[in-house]
Amino acid sequence: MTPVELSRTVLRAVRRAVDAGELDVDVPARVGVAPPGPGGCGDYATGIALQLARPARQPPYRVAQVLRAHLAAADGIADVVLTGPGFLNISLHRTAPADLVAEVLGRGTRYGFADADADANASTAAGGTLQLRCAPDPRALVVADATARILRSQGVAVRVGCTSPPRSEWTTVLGVHPDADTDAGAHSRPVEEIRPVPAPGDVLALGRDAGRWALLHPAAHDRPRTGGEHLVQRESNPLFRVRYAHARSRALARNAADLGFAAEPGPVDHAHGIHALLADHPRILAAAAAHRAPDRLARHLVAVADAALPFLPTVLPRGGEKPSAAHRARLALAEAAGTVLAGGLTLLGIDAPDHL
Repeated sequence: MTPVELSRTVLRAVRRAVDAGELDVDVPARVGVAPPGPGGCGDYATGIALQLARPARQPPYRVAQVLRAHLAAADGIADVVLTGPGFLNISLHRTAPADLVAEVLGRGTRYGFADADADANASTAAGGTLQLRCAPDPRALVVADATARILRSQGVAVRVGCTSPPRSEWTTVLGVHPDADTDAGAHSRPVEEIRPVPAPGDVLALGRDAGRWALLHPAAHDRPRTGGEHLVQRESNPLFRVRYAHARSRALARNAADLGFAAEPGPVDHAHGIHALLADHPRILAAAAAHRAPDRLARHLVAVADAALPFLPTVLPRGGEKPSAAHRARLALAEAAGTVLAGGLTLLGIDAPDHL
């Protein structure tokens, strides 16, 4: 269950409570969920009970108790715990590893995205188009562009504007194209400023992919490095590891086809924690969107690649081995990891080539 799906589940619980006469409130258009804060537990938490307490004319804890009864019966939810004045802490049922891999392969590079209905609901609920604005600086432009891509993946309508026209070579080389007007729309939200620490040196010399990675991988408050280390094809370069892991996963699929077998999700031994990282991908996308932090996605991709690289040599049969169910399951996991890497790189505006 993705954060967007969980948000809709909580919203349905509110509707049921209202329909049952347990709460007398207007049903909100959207419910926010996020990883639990200090003192919380489970996978996600929501403060919807605190939001509804005043209009319901009930204490927040009582509202939370009402909602907990409806949430606990929902599909995909393992437990709901109340903490503090009325926070709902939600634990999800763990998806079986094979089912998780099948989900990733089924959704492709859109795994972790909000669906089409959520896109419209999110924009309407939030009061219109989100406005991002940045200075005419290469890093600010790239961070704003990647942030907008990730936000759109989570169902948020976004426009990106620049305080003055950027240099044409920045837009050409780095692939950033801000909108002409960030103030358009009668129901748009207030403008949000994107202000990362500027990059030293000439990032254009790195080209689009390495240049964008150099500007996006560090957190916005950290000064990025813009040297040639981002271009070297060796393991010391995180971008190389991410793209190499993706290319290797695609090569394995081609090699398996030559051997006459294809991916089929199933149990996999010694998966190097890949399943947990794939399961966490929707949460990472939601957090990167909520915090306007594409660096979170970049670091997550490095973690996926670092887990996948030692696993990939185990995928194909060796010597005189014949392809078995175990090989098909390992190939499916490798393809799922490559799919997440490709989708994440695309959201960062970076190519994910099948050959390196």
